[in-house]
Amino acid sequence: MIAALNAALAVLVLALAVWTVAARSTFAATVGFVAYGLVLTLVWVQLQGVDIALTEGAIGGGLTGAMLVAAAARLRDTEASARAERPGLALRIAAACVAACVTAALAYAILALPEPAPTLAHLTADNIASTGVANPITAVLIAFRAMDTLLEAIVVLFAMIGVWSLAPDRAWGGRPGQPHHADPDGILAWFARVLPPIGIVVAIYIFWVGADEPGGKFQAATILAAMWMLAVVAGLADAPPVSRTWVRLALVGGAVVFLAVGAAGVVTAGAFLAYPDGYAKLLIKLIEWALLPSIALALALIMAGAPERPER
Repeated sequence: MIAALNAALAVLVLALAVWTVAARSTFAATVGFVAYGLVLTLVWVQLQGVDIALTEGAIGGGLTGAMLVAAAARLRDTEASARAERPGLALRIAAACVAACVTAALAYAILALPEPAPTLAHLTADNIASTGVANPITAVLIAFRAMDTLLEAIVVLFAMIGVWSLAPDRAWGGRPGQPHHADPDGILAWFARVLPPIGIVVAIYIFWVGADEPGGKFQAATILAAMWMLAVVAGLADAPPVSRTWVRLALVGGAVVFLAVGAAGVVTAGAFLAYPDGYAKLLIKLIEWALLPSIALALALIMAGAPERPER
């Protein structure tokens, strides 16, 4: 039974990947990509990577899918002309050859792995007690490869700055996106009143158990951003002007705390992003508490888009 399920998931993943690449309609390709992310979530669950499954479902299938839907809506007027521009036969053959070579290289890299495959899992298991957390994913992300996690948080900020750079000069510093209006007695407004309290509780729970169980700041931040965007789309809230001081402080606060803890490690533990004995879990939770609002706000503002309205 398990083997049949795994085979079905593998076939479905490949089929959705082909559909996403081959679909000529932008909206159809977006739907295929969202479905691809959701099926990958099931794949990670089957591989017992629940943390990765939560991240894939929230960011890969949810947040990224919503951004692609918004982009497809903006490109709807130019899609007809884009479809008419078909690449020549030589270019298509070259692209197919490159794709085949990349596929063959990936297959060779996987099949050439020694048996058993090299792993650092035993080192994580031997040293996880020093971090004070029971979830190995959290230990790896915030302790054993904290530099990568710090850079990931900074990349989210750069992505948001890239979105803001698309703003026209007249709207710089103003509110992102266009105002949304919905029937205050409609189903969307009803959902926007009912779901956010539930989503906030779920996000807090996922964040709180992240030290010892599957969960964490990125998954919780994505849920919080989604709940806020639901209220915005329903017209119950509006995006803040990006020139507000509190917005900018909240955006950089997580990275600043992360850097401060890392710099303190040079003095207290002899290395950047090292934790002194007995204080690792406290400092890890401090970093995660600081990163949670920063990531949630950054993801929400990325979804909201570039500033398009003056602050007034």
